[in-house]
Amino acid sequence: MTERQSRRRMLRTLVGAAIATAVAPTTVMAQSLAKDEKSPVKANPSNRISLAQWSLHRMIKAGSLAALDFPQFARTTFGIAGVEYVSTFYRGMAADDLWVKDLRKRADGAGVTSVLIMVDGEGELGVKESSARRSAVEAHRRWLDAAAVLGCHSIRVNALGVGTSAEQIAQCADGLSQLSALALPMKLNVLVENHGGLSCDGAWVAKVVGAVGAPNCGTLPDFGNFRCDDGAMGDRYAGVAAMMPFARAVSAKSHDFDAAGAETATDYAKMLTIVRSTRYSGWIGAEYEGDRLSEVDGTKATRDLLIKLGCTL
Repeated sequence: MTERQSRRRMLRTLVGAAIATAVAPTTVMAQSLAKDEKSPVKANPSNRISLAQWSLHRMIKAGSLAALDFPQFARTTFGIAGVEYVSTFYRGMAADDLWVKDLRKRADGAGVTSVLIMVDGEGELGVKESSARRSAVEAHRRWLDAAAVLGCHSIRVNALGVGTSAEQIAQCADGLSQLSALALPMKLNVLVENHGGLSCDGAWVAKVVGAVGAPNCGTLPDFGNFRCDDGAMGDRYAGVAAMMPFARAVSAKSHDFDAAGAETATDYAKMLTIVRSTRYSGWIGAEYEGDRLSEVDGTKATRDLLIKLGCTL
């Protein structure tokens, strides 16, 4: 058996385990989640809090916060030392990409780590036509270059296409394989988020990443993006559980909070138990997407809840 075959067999095993967890959690996991309802989640200082730039998208679009000032704002306003950029806020900047070096300088000056770039609007990596997939891969290349300059560990992309579930798995796997091959010598990961289309099913995302079989292709489970195109809401806990074996980043999506500071749609304690069951030790991104609180207050509430549950700044 070749090394590649061995790696593929291992990944298929992981995918099978992830899907089994998504459909019917093991007794150990079920007991852990039940216990969690009665006691706080065990602290894990290695899970540091990063900030997703989308949390401040209204401020950026309104012009009250410049996209280049995001690292300093994250550090000064929230005490957060890791940031996750959104590509669409920088797409219109100079073609010479000097802005990337400027952004790196600003992040370094603020004592902030650039974690990843969330890439949107650069073409579907799972489109049916192979030539269109290649074009989408090439369009994403710019963000690999930017991530390398910034010192990120990954870019986040979308697994989107047209066709049956099986067809989209094959098509997305092809596009992701091409992009991962470009990213590998740059020491960058390509991460798939549950973010529209069939990716509202975490087990489906796990199948896609397993089909890629690249050592630098993984997932970014998002706590909140499990609403499918037909309006149905998938099981967010099963979805995250299915994606966690491949996770290189995690997005703690929030929308609103009760008087006690708990998120009203997601049981964060339960979700962090799932995340930590895989011994994940990376950044956990605070991503506020609500509209009742201001973006600053909602982000602070998300940060504070994560700290309460054992994450650190």
